Amino acid sequence: MKPFARHAFLLTLALTTSIAIAAEPAQEPLVVYAAASLTDTLQAIGDAYAKSSGTPVKLSFAGSSALARQIESGARADVFFSADQEWMDYLDQRQLIKKGSRVDVLGNRLVLIAPSDSKVALNLGPDAPLLAALGKSGRLAMGDPDFVAAGKYARSALTALNLWNALESRLARAENVRVALMYVARGEAPLGIVYATDAAIEPRVRIVGLFPESTHTPITYPVAELRNARPAAASFIAFLRGPFARSTFEAAGFSIRHSSH
Repeated sequence: MKPFARHAFLLTLALTTSIAIAAEPAQEPLVVYAAASLTDTLQAIGDAYAKSSGTPVKLSFAGSSALARQIESGARADVFFSADQEWMDYLDQRQLIKKGSRVDVLGNRLVLIAPSDSKVALNLGPDAPLLAALGKSGRLAMGDPDFVAAGKYARSALTALNLWNALESRLARAENVRVALMYVARGEAPLGIVYATDAAIEPRVRIVGLFPESTHTPITYPVAELRNARPAAASFIAFLRGPFARSTFEAAGFSIRHSSH
């Protein structure tokens, strides 16, 4: 082959190869919006799903309310995993989730926490001396009850125990439950209300008391495909209900709930 002809052949081959590569799009990740309290477990589950399916997973964690409002505003996501029913209902009422895809996956418990070196001991019954335990200027860290699922459960529990009126002005309102956890872990608040699974992953706090389940609605985590979800969303939700995810959730302290809506 003459030098010019050889050069033309190689140039054509290179162009053909580059066009073929460009025509093969990178695998688009499945976008999952999930409650902050699911951070650690869902990262492990998302990695396992990506490895087994070949579909990468992009996780976005925040308070359920913040995520729901982002979805309402047009944020691109395939799956919503909420820490309460209310914000899933919110999207359902706006026809933003795929009909028939919504299932309850998990349950949790609400706990009172203190820094690990705290000497506070409380029995969480009616009129418990929670205000006195905060001290003169201490604040009770919890998710903002006007927006955050964990904060709404906490407000309900405190109201049932006849404690809300005394404590409402002494709250450290956090944007999500993990921020409330950090307030206590860093010693910025002497007490906080979080989920049992949050307390379990933070060695700088200890559980002071367990709120009676009768003081609030059941803590359930529904998950659903969003209206314009990619096909992989259904397989991801199925994976969430499979043996690997189940064992991961149970190891973290979640209870398993499998019910459809």
